[in-house]
Amino acid sequence: MAITQAMCTSFKKALLDGEMDFSSDTSQTYKIALYTSSATLDASTTAYSVTNEVSGTGYSAGGNTLTVVAPTTSGTTAFLDFADTTWSTATITARGALIYQSGGSNPAVAVLDFGADKTSTAGDFQIQFPTADATNAIIRIA
Repeated sequence: MAITQAMCTSFKKALLDGEMDFSSDTSQTYKIALYTSSATLDASTTAYSVTNEVSGTGYSAGGNTLTVVAPTTSGTTAFLDFADTTWSTATITARGALIYQSGGSNPAVAVLDFGADKTSTAGDFQIQFPTADATNAIIRIA
């Protein structure tokens, strides 16, 4: 089992089909769920699942709701980002995460691989997203 960082293939198709709107459809909510090292997540992941999701103090199934940083462009690259998110006073261990659209079939957006287990013990577990620019934003289309 492995977690491999990727933009999910089903997400790419959903973009082309106009099924995901990060700027004008405020009814669409995006979330981030944390997973253990037993999870299998990669580009072929199509939807949020509770299988091998972390559990522990300060964490609820489904994860945190994300705040979208409005999509923009620079040169020939379009990109978007999310505000950092924190699970406060949490006791959890996670190896990776899944960003997904909450609702309906909970379609997957992107898989994050932390590179190793990350742990918080009665403290903050924070996801810090990279700088929102054409080189670093978490979602970039060049």
